[in-house]
Amino acid sequence: MIREAYQTVNQVRKLIREERRSGPTFDVSPRDRLRHYRHGFLSKSGVIYDFETYDPSAYLSDYQRFVRSSRINGHWNALIDNKLAFHRVLGEFPSHRPSVYGLLKNGRFHLFDPDDNRTVVSDGGSELEYRTAPDTAHPTMDPLEWFDTALSDGDRLVLKWFSGGGGNNVHFLERRDGSYLYDGTAKTDAELADIVGSLDDYLVCEFVDQADYADELFPETTNTVRVLTMFDERTQDAFIPIAIHRIGSSDSVPVDNFSNGGLSAEVDRETGRLSAGAEYPHDGTVDWHDNHPETGARIEGTAIPGWDAIRERLLEIAGTFSHLPYVGWDLVVTSKGEFKIIEANSYPGVASLQVHRPLLAEDRTRRFYQRHRVV
Repeated sequence: MIREAYQTVNQVRKLIREERRSGPTFDVSPRDRLRHYRHGFLSKSGVIYDFETYDPSAYLSDYQRFVRSSRINGHWNALIDNKLAFHRVLGEFPSHRPSVYGLLKNGRFHLFDPDDNRTVVSDGGSELEYRTAPDTAHPTMDPLEWFDTALSDGDRLVLKWFSGGGGNNVHFLERRDGSYLYDGTAKTDAELADIVGSLDDYLVCEFVDQADYADELFPETTNTVRVLTMFDERTQDAFIPIAIHRIGSSDSVPVDNFSNGGLSAEVDRETGRLSAGAEYPHDGTVDWHDNHPETGARIEGTAIPGWDAIRERLLEIAGTFSHLPYVGWDLVVTSKGEFKIIEANSYPGVASLQVHRPLLAEDRTRRFYQRHRVV
């Protein structure tokens, strides 16, 4: 009870901090703010959600998301929140996880066993080959020394903090013409050494190349599919209440996150076709785009290639982890029917989901939250 009370207080503090951070950026009257607060919503939700069409009770509130949904998986959240632990958990499905090459800590690169990654290296492919076997007698080394040894021209890596989400602690490293680009900006060896030396507890991961359709939408970011899964204890199977496709923009680079300026398009769960893309209401209004406002690529009606196979395989994976009944999966579609899971979230944000429709409007989804005492 004491532990649960502490967790509740901690999550309420996060909720308050988020309102202090984002609330003042929205032009919401004091009366409307108070009404939103009474229903458990932050100020931004009053702008993102369609309270004119739907009753607020149809939406999962910010309080329910921050405070109550974080309890659904219980202590098993640790398996998801720690990205290295989650990588190990996905070892049962090696073809659907990117390789993790090592860890940056205290200015050193800590090598991981390449056999654990079980990466199949193909000639000319995107997967990174270990060109020299790690020296087991010296399991750590200078990061730039490893980069120089392991990376060829055009190779890229993802550097991400071992915990947390939202894209705020994700960086990209590319070797080009003998030099390095960090988040798209050229760096000298000395500059890169200083940057990497400051990245404590960052995983060094494989960069996953996205399928052509996703690259055409916006090529400057990896455009991921967020799929929410729930495990139904009554029917003993996993189901998908909602899925979206995130699409980056020049505002969101180097990531595709909705709150950073990316677009959110709902994925039709049966056909895999996308809706129009919603743009985060930084100007106070949610804007909708049939085509990408920068690339001109068609969003609405675009189909994820091989969606049926992707959906069924992910449901199989989610069903295998039935002890984790509530997961937000971030997928990169790599080719028709193929994908890699780059991350998972134990109590995912819902603004980019519910901008399309309220989660609690579907009976099966509401029953799930009710069973787990979220609503």
